[in-house]
Amino acid sequence: MIRPLARPPARRRTVAVLAGLALLASGAAGFPSADAETAEGAHQPMIAKPALDYDGCARIARSLPTLADWPKVKSQVERDRAGEKRVAKILAGMTLAEKVGQMTQPEIGAITPEEVKQYRIGSVLNGGGSWPGGDKHASPKAWLDLADAYWAASVSTRTKIPVIWGIDAVHGNNNVYGATIFPHNIGLGAAQDPCLIRDIGSATAAQIRATGQDWAFAPSVAVVRDDRWGRTYEGFSEDPRITRAYAYEAVKGLQGKLGHGGGIIATAKHFIGDGGTIKGQDQGVNPSSEAQMINIHGQGYYGALAAGAQTVVASFNSWTNADLGINEGKIHGSKRVITDILKQKMGFDGVVVSDWNAIGQVAGCTNSSCAKAINAGIDVVMAPYAWKALIANTIAQVKSGEIPMSRIDDAVTRILRVKLRAGVFDARKPSARAMAGSARALQARELARKAVRQSQVLLKNNSKVVPLAPGSKVLVVGKSADSMQNQTGGWTLTWQGTENTNADFPNGTTILGGLKEVLGAANVTFSETADGVDPSAYDAVIAVIGETPYAEFLGDLGRRSLEASKLYPGDLAVLDKVSGKGTPVVTVYVTGRPLWVNKELNRSDAFVVAWLPGTEGGGVADLLVRGSHRGAGYTGKLSYSWPKAACQPPLNPGDAGYDPLFPLGYGLRYGQTGSVGTLDETTPESGCGQTGGGTATEDLEIYNSMDVAPYKSFIGSADTDTEIGVDRQATHSEINVVPSDVNAQQDGLKVTWTGVGPGQIFLRDPAGGSDLRGYLNADAALVFDTIVHQPPAARTMVGVHCIFPCFSEVAATSLFRNLPVGSKATVKIPIACFTAGVGLDMENINMPFVVYAEGAFSASFANVRWAPKAAKDADAQSCASLT
Repeated sequence: MIRPLARPPARRRTVAVLAGLALLASGAAGFPSADAETAEGAHQPMIAKPALDYDGCARIARSLPTLADWPKVKSQVERDRAGEKRVAKILAGMTLAEKVGQMTQPEIGAITPEEVKQYRIGSVLNGGGSWPGGDKHASPKAWLDLADAYWAASVSTRTKIPVIWGIDAVHGNNNVYGATIFPHNIGLGAAQDPCLIRDIGSATAAQIRATGQDWAFAPSVAVVRDDRWGRTYEGFSEDPRITRAYAYEAVKGLQGKLGHGGGIIATAKHFIGDGGTIKGQDQGVNPSSEAQMINIHGQGYYGALAAGAQTVVASFNSWTNADLGINEGKIHGSKRVITDILKQKMGFDGVVVSDWNAIGQVAGCTNSSCAKAINAGIDVVMAPYAWKALIANTIAQVKSGEIPMSRIDDAVTRILRVKLRAGVFDARKPSARAMAGSARALQARELARKAVRQSQVLLKNNSKVVPLAPGSKVLVVGKSADSMQNQTGGWTLTWQGTENTNADFPNGTTILGGLKEVLGAANVTFSETADGVDPSAYDAVIAVIGETPYAEFLGDLGRRSLEASKLYPGDLAVLDKVSGKGTPVVTVYVTGRPLWVNKELNRSDAFVVAWLPGTEGGGVADLLVRGSHRGAGYTGKLSYSWPKAACQPPLNPGDAGYDPLFPLGYGLRYGQTGSVGTLDETTPESGCGQTGGGTATEDLEIYNSMDVAPYKSFIGSADTDTEIGVDRQATHSEINVVPSDVNAQQDGLKVTWTGVGPGQIFLRDPAGGSDLRGYLNADAALVFDTIVHQPPAARTMVGVHCIFPCFSEVAATSLFRNLPVGSKATVKIPIACFTAGVGLDMENINMPFVVYAEGAFSASFANVRWAPKAAKDADAQSCASLT
């Protein structure tokens, strides 16, 4: 059952967020510990249940002890002797094929119930943007029907082991149409209320039960050290103390009393160090010392595992620092990390899951074959589409002795143990379980609105503009005021969240809707762009601006600055139209990370950070208007430091030269104005760190009648890349290529996108990236000759990549549509278009030419090069035309 939300209002928890911040210094993050951390043996510490507050929730400790070694974590879900005997008996009767089937996790769009039975599959998942029948608006019944079908198929096998279904429910059951969506973790971190996290976990578990899943790939317990990372909003805080306490409560809320019908299996992710990669690059390299891994990046796992988390997702990142003698490489292939540290030293007896096709990034592996990852300790392999080949290859590797049978038996023992603890062995079909199909369980609007109120942070409040008086007449402007897409962000209905409209959220309220509710519709005028309105006719202007949705590596900033006005220039234009007109401007900033907003702050009388509040925009309005709710007003405190300069990351307490505009723990309350004065608006002309590298004087040839070494040409679609052979031909169902004549006989490649799905052609250096800063310094352009045979029917981009997932792209749909069909044209795109405002790591360019299209399109490409000074040519494209 969902835990009651009512708690004594009189005694409010307080958290000394700033206490002990000096202990966050590089490496030894001395942090929280009110939890009895006692030595086990002579050296290894023990971590158990944390100290609790008066509500029975984990307390955010004032400081954490510095650990010299990985601690043993005592889980609140303990071994059961009878259960272990039952698991051993089942295991003893299983064939190799049945065991490998339990270790394999396909995507629901790539497996039928009949195949679940045939291959004895142990678990399935649905990725972001995957729904039953491919229907974004699938009903709870549709979800349950598919869950029932998978379950029935699994229990009709010889072993009768139930399949379980995992889902990315990271801020509510966010894949499901009509469900309440909670604020993303970055906002919850600002609330500094562990009990709130448990409540949200409980409500999310109920939502998942309503649609028939067993398992949430949540919480993310990354401690984020560089806000350029595209997953920053998935982390509760840069402060390990907050992350540790929250991880404990998130797991307690999701799992409840595991195995008794109310909770679901929780996951701590991603082990380990995903929040500490160089330049915040998703799936990149974490260079931390072991002490930093233990005392910073490990803290969330200590909390989650102590609470009893049953699964852990391994991380895409590498752990490498040659100077310190650390060379674990990709975590998925590291036996030391997964087995020696997590399973043995920390004592984790649950299941370790690989991430989406992550085994393919391990040296010597592919998406369908990776003995090294399984031997390292991966128990369940997330192989969304290549799962049949994975099963065949793994069975062959066991038979050949490459994977020991003992490793298979250990993995399956863990899988069966978790299933037994979760109660699925003895449970009825998903539609017959508690809360299945419950419309009420999908809704938690009151709780979500409360979370929105608690998570907002007031950074500026000149003349005590907020709260506004009841009945104030306001002008509301900005792209995010009436946008459910922007306020819910990535990982919402779809992976990126960019495809959504307000109609996709029938039970939600935009910030504009909330303002109309609390002020009265007659007192609210909305003009998104602020054109043709007179601000002086209103008591206040409320500008709702900020980021637009993204997820994972597509949100990475790389070398881009943190300057908000470059990333979203339209926001500053709106503020310029309404500021300085005699009417106070209140800016509400919707964002997944702290950004450099000096220009926006200078144009605002009050500035509120709303983060990514989810579906309950009314919670934002509640605090903007006095008397809209019973509460203390703004109580949120920054759980991330706020930058003073555009090129300031990383920015964490204890770092050398730590000098934020607003420090960790900052936040005003009603009656406080803060004092920031007029802020410096000096900005870098291009991306951060884009200096040096000399000046290029000669063309960089990439394709000239054939691949120019070191570059090789490929086509790519879905999860497959295919090198274009010496015959210059390659075919996927989405894209194909043959030789063509552009300037001379067969000097080009004719590329045809069929319209079946997205695809791309690209030139890549297999050896890695090169420092091409000299071409930026030389005003170079990406130049190619092309003949358009069929204009693009859908979104088309030209890109440059800097060691995936670092990349930059420009919009090229109109560019290609405007070229003459059937005639040769030369296209020149300034390299600066890929760096200024949209960013590119010029020191690591490995794919200097990419063309990506989402619909039918056909064109030939030849004579591809980077040409110095070509950006200054009269026929070069303008960057403004490519946005």
